[in-house]
Amino acid sequence: MKVTIENKKGLNKNLKVFIDKKTMNSHMEEKYEEIKSSVNLKGFRPGKVPKEILKRQFGKAIFTEVLDKVLKDTTTKALKENKIKPAGQPKLDLKTYGEDKDLEYIISVTELPKVELKSVEQIKFNEYSVKIDEKETDKRIKEIAKNQNNFKDVADNVAAEKGNLVIFDYNATIDEKDFKGGEGKNTQLILGKDLFIKGFDNQLIGVKKNEEKFVEVKLPENYPQKEYANKDAKFKCKILNVRKSEEVKINDEFAKNLGAKDLVDLKKLISKQINDEFKNSLNNLSKNQILKEIEKFKVEEIPENLVEDEIKVLTQGMNEAEIKTNRKKFEETAKKRIKVGLILNEFGEQNKIQVSDQEIQAEVQKQLRMMPGQEKMVMEFYQKNPSALASLKGTVYEEKIVNLIKTKAKSNKKEISQEEAEKLLKENHELNQKHLDHDQKSSKEKKAVAKKLSAKKVVTKAESKGTKAKKAKKVSKK
Repeated sequence: MKVTIENKKGLNKNLKVFIDKKTMNSHMEEKYEEIKSSVNLKGFRPGKVPKEILKRQFGKAIFTEVLDKVLKDTTTKALKENKIKPAGQPKLDLKTYGEDKDLEYIISVTELPKVELKSVEQIKFNEYSVKIDEKETDKRIKEIAKNQNNFKDVADNVAAEKGNLVIFDYNATIDEKDFKGGEGKNTQLILGKDLFIKGFDNQLIGVKKNEEKFVEVKLPENYPQKEYANKDAKFKCKILNVRKSEEVKINDEFAKNLGAKDLVDLKKLISKQINDEFKNSLNNLSKNQILKEIEKFKVEEIPENLVEDEIKVLTQGMNEAEIKTNRKKFEETAKKRIKVGLILNEFGEQNKIQVSDQEIQAEVQKQLRMMPGQEKMVMEFYQKNPSALASLKGTVYEEKIVNLIKTKAKSNKKEISQEEAEKLLKENHELNQKHLDHDQKSSKEKKAVAKKLSAKKVVTKAESKGTKAKKAKKVSKK
């Protein structure tokens, strides 16, 4: 293989690759030998089919397969030997090729720019930790206790009230006939919450243990068996038990029921939980500070093909007029994103940062925990979308890079109260929202101006052609 660089314009390069026919023929011979043993042709024993017969029968298909493999292998080798890191997929232009011929082709490639990786030790960022007040921890524990169901049996002759738990069996009928789904055992309802069928549990107020009670309701519109939706049903309820909620005592036993060693341990766990709730959001503030500092690093030139690809991502779902109006702004945003990405990637390569399959799986599991009840759907999404999994890998890679930068950069450690953390996050949210609203307003204003100018151009054009004022007016209205 002979490789020469034809021309070089900035980051764009053309590499001419030449492979003599002798080498190409050897690849063809190898392929013929490979398939020889597996081909079954009438009149020939397996592995004994003459090459000329194979060539006549499969020559074109074999050459295509060999050519694809040679192009792939030699392109990779040519770029590696010339120390070229491509920005995007290289384009190949075949000049000469064919069976028993030399192979000559051109690789048109845009190279990743050289990145000036400054010392990350000079980067400054705020690293927050939240000091949780004991009152906040106690408040959270009281909320947990309040939401704990602590029901105790009442005496047999005590009537059920709102807030009581009623346990019952039922058999329901429509027009005095049983229907599918009209039977239930050990059904539990907290009276007053109206979570079963609208208006059902209010009719159980006043019932006592071992009583029978008839409840008449209209089945809901979304009843599983559609033929019974909106039908009047009669439920015969056998009351098994009535229970009254009692206030949960916050003590060591309560703590143990929640998985803690004792109440002191529970307070520590709850305090950590509150802190963790702020941790991710505050870490994002620190990360954004680091990325802003990285934007100041120097990159010689941003590849245009990467800018175009990023603009497509930024403008997904927008109409052409809106994209054209805001083109310059999208270009600036795209270049910033790519610049930061190139610098982070260079830092990652220099520090030999890798993402293992185990780390990707751990991130997938994290996603599953965030969407309880939809685990199967999320798992299938990643299994059917390799690009989504690749994107997830990119996220993990970036996080590992930023975390390493944090260990090397100058952190200004700040311990703040919960109130200060909430205020800081609120201000950041409002600032982001302000920028978003401004962008949307600016986009609308530009659209309005463009619309007016467009209307004006239509009228002017009509006038320049000598069209009557009346006709111009009609055009303008349109």
